Amino acid sequence: MNEDDLVVLSGAHTIGVSHSSSFTDRLPPNPSDMNPGLTRLLQSKCPVSPNFTNDPTVVQDIITPNRMDNKYYTNLLKRNVLFTSDVAFLTSGKTVLKVMENDFKPGSWEKKFAKAMVKMAAIKLKTAANGEIRRNCRVVNK
Repeated sequence: MNEDDLVVLSGAHTIGVSHSSSFTDRLPPNPSDMNPGLTRLLQSKCPVSPNFTNDPTVVQDIITPNRMDNKYYTNLLKRNVLFTSDVAFLTSGKTVLKVMENDFKPGSWEKKFAKAMVKMAAIKLKTAANGEIRRNCRVVNK
């Protein structure tokens, strides 16, 4: 898989919800990589609770939350995204161009997404010494 595949597959963040605990580290005191309007909205919906005993969900795409489309890229360019991995695409000029390409060419993202999914499905499962099935997808097993 290449960089374009990664940018295209990240477009899946155009649909679904996320638990607040997955992104509250991006809220103040360091919100510089998030649109201030989105920061305020998330703060109102995601009150910090000890050990995330209250962990509400929010939509990942504030434009078209229930539609699989390329509006993720519009959100990304405006810094209206939840995850650090999303905003990281804006740190490289080459990657920004790939983001813009997916945002401004209607219909092409869907075709590229389908091809990237098929490509990803062809990756062989890693087992034993070559990999592991994580108990928590964000943390390597101990």
